[in-house]
Amino acid sequence: MEQLNPMSEMMRVSMTKIKEMIDVNTVVGEPITTPEGITLIPVSRVSFGFGSGGSDLPIKSRAGFGGGTGAGIRIDPIGFLIIKDGSVRMLNIMPPPNTTLDRVLDMLPTLMDKAESINEKRKAGKEE
Repeated sequence: MEQLNPMSEMMRVSMTKIKEMIDVNTVVGEPITTPEGITLIPVSRVSFGFGSGGSDLPIKSRAGFGGGTGAGIRIDPIGFLIIKDGSVRMLNIMPPPNTTLDRVLDMLPTLMDKAESINEKRKAGKEE
């Protein structure tokens, strides 16, 4: 087995702990079904940062090591996916967008649903 130096070991342990905290259920939560048949799926934004540093320190004829690691995680709930009658839409709980591009990106799922609906109506009209 490969022997790890102290810095590698610190980084390995820190990254393992981060992986334990963040999984897909942190970003897209467990579905919740209402008695009316509506499914709500919580959606969050997960951000994290990681830093580490260390140095070998000479200590009177033997080597020493000094180092440290740190990590920070931020989880922000951003909304819910709402599934009703085969249709999916996003209910945002974040503040409204500031720029035109943000507004367009927020409207994109709704526009895609409408375009799909129009396309299906055209196909149904051609088949008749």
